[in-house]
Amino acid sequence: MAKGNPCLPWASLRFDRLCNTRQHRSMTGFQAKADEHYIEGIDLGAIPGLPGRDAFRVEATEPSAIPILVAAPHAGRAYSPQLLDSMRNPGLTCHRLEDRLVDVVATRLARQTGAALIVADAPRALIDLNRDCNDIDWSMIAGGRGDSQAPDTPEGGRAIGGLGLVPRRLGGVGEIWKARLNRSELLARIDRVHRPYHRALGQVLQRMKRRWGQALLLDIHSMPPLPGTRNGRGADIVLGDRFGASCSGALVASAFDYFSQVGLRATYNRPYAGGFVLNQHGNPTGNIHALQIEICRSLYLDSHLVDLTGQADCLVSQLSGLVDLLSHSLAGLNSSKTECQSEWQQAAE
Repeated sequence: MAKGNPCLPWASLRFDRLCNTRQHRSMTGFQAKADEHYIEGIDLGAIPGLPGRDAFRVEATEPSAIPILVAAPHAGRAYSPQLLDSMRNPGLTCHRLEDRLVDVVATRLARQTGAALIVADAPRALIDLNRDCNDIDWSMIAGGRGDSQAPDTPEGGRAIGGLGLVPRRLGGVGEIWKARLNRSELLARIDRVHRPYHRALGQVLQRMKRRWGQALLLDIHSMPPLPGTRNGRGADIVLGDRFGASCSGALVASAFDYFSQVGLRATYNRPYAGGFVLNQHGNPTGNIHALQIEICRSLYLDSHLVDLTGQADCLVSQLSGLVDLLSHSLAGLNSSKTECQSEWQQAAE
């Protein structure tokens, strides 16, 4: 381990997959302090096919402890029987689509640092929260658009490659679904999962901005191990900011420097630059920043990339150091936000 933030032992926090209620928060160790209260009035959506199950959970208090929100949109594992039955190969498909157990990492990270947390329980197979709600492959929808007013798939949308709002096919798996999706089911997923999730992200970030003057969204994902390069192993971390559009350059530079100090190899926007979440919520000129962090699964999962290992605690400790650093860096950003972008971008490459 390089200099910087060592892997410190810390008490393991219980994590389970119950609905998001105050009782659940108490059971899992999330407690509001005496001078805090739980954020009220956030619509937690609903998972079609699972009555009473929220689409995502929120752990956040007012006043916020730090101006950072940790989110994990791709780790949901609440599959309805109907959804699983509609897949050709549900076991392999679910494993390939999920950011496997990164929600556990994100939850422990938020609780250790005091960051707010939003974690999707709705699975990516149901609807991809990192896609524009218009990024639809209409050929997989029974009846197509249904009317001439339905939106077109955005130019360059991910649906063209099979990974749009509702994933259609995967490399090495092929077609995911046995039959076309009804248009009414698609609209229900948008209304009950996608829109409430992004509305909640926006609400929490705006509350943070009002309190602190700045807010930062850390959008946590995981990736399969990347191929090595001539200079050594593949990247441990990929930082994405939509090529400078979603986050302050000073924050990104601080993150790169930190990962170098703790011995993790980080790359910039390649092969993951961020998606709809960053486009929708990142607004550096408006003092709301959004940074995507892709984490190599080998840092916290076993050799089969299925189960957590003891290294997950080490990773959480390293990420906690990053959150502490970025929290202080946010305080140093001035309102004019005049930065020399080219210098740090060249260094990041």
